Amino acid sequence: MMPNSHRAEPQLADPIHLEVFSNRIVGIIEEMGARLVRAAFSANIKERRDCSVALFDARGRLVAQAAHIPMHLGSLLGGVEATIAAHDPEDMRPGDAFVCNDAYLAGGTHLPDISVVTPIFQPGREADGPRFFAANLGHHADVGGAVPGSISPDAASIFEEGVRIPPTKLVTGGVIEEGVLNLIAHNTREPQSRVLDLKGQIATNEVGVAQIRDLIDRMGAAEVDQAVADLLAYTARRLRNKIAALPDGAYSFTNHMDNDGVAGDKVPICATITVAGDHARFDFTGTGPQSRGGFNVMPSGVMATVAYTIKALLDPDLPPNSGLFDAIELVVPKGTILNPNYPAAVGARTTTCQKLAGAIFGAFAEILPDDKIMASSHDVLAAMVMSGPLSRDGGDGAYVYLETIGGGNGARAAADGMDGAHAHITNSLNMPIEAVENEYPLLVEEYTLIPDSGGAGQYRGGMGIARSIRAIEPGTTFSARADSFITAAAGASGGAEGSHCQVIRNEKSRTPEILDPKQRLLAIEPGETIRMETPGGGGFGSPENRDVGDLARDLADGKVSESAARRDYGPERTTAALASAKP
Repeated sequence: MMPNSHRAEPQLADPIHLEVFSNRIVGIIEEMGARLVRAAFSANIKERRDCSVALFDARGRLVAQAAHIPMHLGSLLGGVEATIAAHDPEDMRPGDAFVCNDAYLAGGTHLPDISVVTPIFQPGREADGPRFFAANLGHHADVGGAVPGSISPDAASIFEEGVRIPPTKLVTGGVIEEGVLNLIAHNTREPQSRVLDLKGQIATNEVGVAQIRDLIDRMGAAEVDQAVADLLAYTARRLRNKIAALPDGAYSFTNHMDNDGVAGDKVPICATITVAGDHARFDFTGTGPQSRGGFNVMPSGVMATVAYTIKALLDPDLPPNSGLFDAIELVVPKGTILNPNYPAAVGARTTTCQKLAGAIFGAFAEILPDDKIMASSHDVLAAMVMSGPLSRDGGDGAYVYLETIGGGNGARAAADGMDGAHAHITNSLNMPIEAVENEYPLLVEEYTLIPDSGGAGQYRGGMGIARSIRAIEPGTTFSARADSFITAAAGASGGAEGSHCQVIRNEKSRTPEILDPKQRLLAIEPGETIRMETPGGGGFGSPENRDVGDLARDLADGKVSESAARRDYGPERTTAALASAKP
């Protein structure tokens, strides 16, 4: 049932003051994010910036999230709510901090995302309880479990995925609980990295604590509270206005995963958006049953994905806070891959969320004008994990190299798709080749865009990425999680679909082996290579309408081969493009 769309709008305070306050808050959390990256020890946070920070009010409502990883909103919001539920705020004191990661006990989305939550008190009124919570999240490369990296596509339950942390006090009065810290760290394959990164997360929140306390001291608690209320109300009103401008009705789209992480038929990801006045319902009825592997998504992850799509499609400048949830309703049937029953595994949830985002984009394509529509993007988070003994510098532990690789994004009505980029809810950087070879006993042999991977069209889909890595030392294992080995990014308005994802073992040898991109603990001998190829995006518009000059540039740049051009764009257009490219 849709909420009542006719309501009295609250009177907002001075809009100039509201804008100044919003920018102050964003400035504080952006500085926290920069500190988190600089303080990190592990390459996954330090180099790839797989982390996020946010600020919440005393009720656990999101006030602002830094522009980092959209997916992390689910774990941060769930972690703060779970911390407040598990630990009475009246018992919290300055200098306390809490840690959590569990999908079922702490509102998380998967175990490698460890959140640290720190209460913030008004100066001189500490006995009144917290006024805000600073929270940050780091994706830790390993948190234990059955496989290095703690994410297996065929994990049968969350118990295979690593250490489960309910909301637990990690710092008391400024003193770290060393027992808790060591318990977490020594349930992982890289205990030193876990200790140092968690200490960096604790320190990062202290930056936010100091600055928010200073803001309260300068503005006054009442004015800060009013500004927060106004900010959330403004966001809700702004989104309702955007929804009200859409035509009423129900709009649906179905995306597909190759399988549920184990085997079997394709899994539908269904999205139906019902617009009624200034509210919208996102109904995922019809989505396939929960995964027998690790591709399940918790509702907190679904919520984060919906929040991202709303901002991306309706209002990119919409402030990221809890106000945007006032105008929407979610229907996520229990027992599906988007709302699994305990204790289903959830480690590989991101690719499912990418497919979910693609389904929502597809549904909105029925509503939005042509200049807002795009063909499907690669809609996966192709991840490779290599691990083995850490023998460098006399070490006796293990290393875990984690890399998520971008792909091709969908073409739009007036532009080619972006080549080699993350899509939708992920926003991490790549791991520089120098960092990989410095940190791990691995050799990066190739890192390139893949010709002919973008779907043909009047506007070409973005190109996928290939990354090839050679093992150097014995005992190396390889695991991977991805999708679209069978399915592909759909084109729009007559555009062709993009390429597929695949993993190739020993690609340049006499006997290359093409593998499904879902792998678990594949043993790799020294000298062997693993090449992961990510999908390209779908094309937009009929290929016969592509500008000859654009096709000539693609041929000159090696983005499209001559044979593929003749097949997809026709012999005459290809010949004309080649002729125009000659000096």
